[in-house]
Amino acid sequence: MSIHEKSDPEDVQEFEEKHGREDPDAKYGGHEARLKLEKKLLLKVDLRMSILIFIYILNYIDRNNAGAARVHGFEEDLHLEGQEFATLLSILYVGYIIMQIPSNMFLNWVGKPSLYLPACMIVWGTISCLTGITKNFVGALLTRFFLGFVEAAFFPGALFLISKWYKRDEIGLRTAILYCGNIISNAFGSLMASGILSGMNGKLGHSAWRWLFYIEGALTIFVAVIAIFVLPDFPSTTKWLSPLERELAMQRMEEDVGVGDQGETEEGGQIRGLILAIKDWKVWWMSLALTAQVIGLSFNAYFPTLSQTMGYSYTISLVLCAPPFIFTTIVAFIVSRHSDKTGERYYHIIGPFVFGIIGYIIAISTMNTAARYVSLFLMAQSYAGFVCMYAWMSNSFPRPPSKRAVALALMNAFSQLGNVAGSYIWPKTWGPSYRYSYAICISNFGLSIIMLWIFRQHLISINKKLDEEDERKGVQKKGFRYLI
Repeated sequence: MSIHEKSDPEDVQEFEEKHGREDPDAKYGGHEARLKLEKKLLLKVDLRMSILIFIYILNYIDRNNAGAARVHGFEEDLHLEGQEFATLLSILYVGYIIMQIPSNMFLNWVGKPSLYLPACMIVWGTISCLTGITKNFVGALLTRFFLGFVEAAFFPGALFLISKWYKRDEIGLRTAILYCGNIISNAFGSLMASGILSGMNGKLGHSAWRWLFYIEGALTIFVAVIAIFVLPDFPSTTKWLSPLERELAMQRMEEDVGVGDQGETEEGGQIRGLILAIKDWKVWWMSLALTAQVIGLSFNAYFPTLSQTMGYSYTISLVLCAPPFIFTTIVAFIVSRHSDKTGERYYHIIGPFVFGIIGYIIAISTMNTAARYVSLFLMAQSYAGFVCMYAWMSNSFPRPPSKRAVALALMNAFSQLGNVAGSYIWPKTWGPSYRYSYAICISNFGLSIIMLWIFRQHLISINKKLDEEDERKGVQKKGFRYLI
């Protein structure tokens, strides 16, 4: 087997033993000079990557603004009945699921995320605007389907882009910062929606909820144009790096796993990466665990509705959605940072889920206003564990990049089945207590916790075998190990 095909930890160690004796920092002028250059490189990449946060905010606002529109005449104007609103939410994820894997395969092949991701963003912003002109259920259904079809490119593409630039002990924090865009969108999306819905009703003869889609869609297109000039491509294709910076960016990724990210692990193209991902049972196991988490977090799309059960007006209910998610942003940042520092994933994932379960139990147990608002904080902070989950996924499928691209897209796409199912577990007939809905969320969090514990035990067994192999060969320096 050639080194081009090697991606298992044992093969990585063999590569390290053969190529690890020469000084890798000599070309940079020594170790201290390399550290300075690396710090400069990371700062430069971090600043450009930061636009992903704003894109993700808009990605989620455009996806979830139907929830805010619902409390301001959306259902009545489109004459929706029964489960039609839930169908509008779930149909988005049909297109979202279909396109994620081919989108990431195309992104890995073309190597130009600075063009591909903003182009998709312009299209979904336009579709979001078109939602504002729909007159009936069928029109809204079509716009929601195609919105998911195009939005599918962003999140798995962003995860893959991050994994091309950052090492295992850096990726958790960057994933958390990216996902904070999602969390912040729940806070400021609600504030933005409350401002538009309370101040734009009747302007130019349009309902306030229509203005919500017009304004937020136009903002998405504006940011997309800026992103074309800001987003980085991959280390090997980014033009604004100096030759030395480019070499360091690629060397960092090689050192992290012990084998190069592209030329030394790719053979057989994108189809081989697809086959490797599909044949790996760990991909499917993590997909199912992630799906259970998504169902457990399905309260997100109905957060304005849950806030409204406390008895306040539409506008106040939307404003009250913001503090829980601002709190969640802080918790997610702290948990992810600590997870990176300690190199531990499992307990950093399940800890927030346990607190989320406590929040569900409180919501089931009482209709007291203060207690239910506290429960919303506990539910929302569950996203901190979800963020760490994405970092663990990236860590667990390091090479080759074509497999990693498909694995990340496949796990994220499969998990969207949870959003389809989750759209139907919050019917108005179960309100205002939503006891059955919360019970479903608790059971899914419990399932995910058990599955991740089994996955952790499997990784521990692999790491022990690598330790034994090191001891047998007399290797002093540990090579690649899975984070647990």
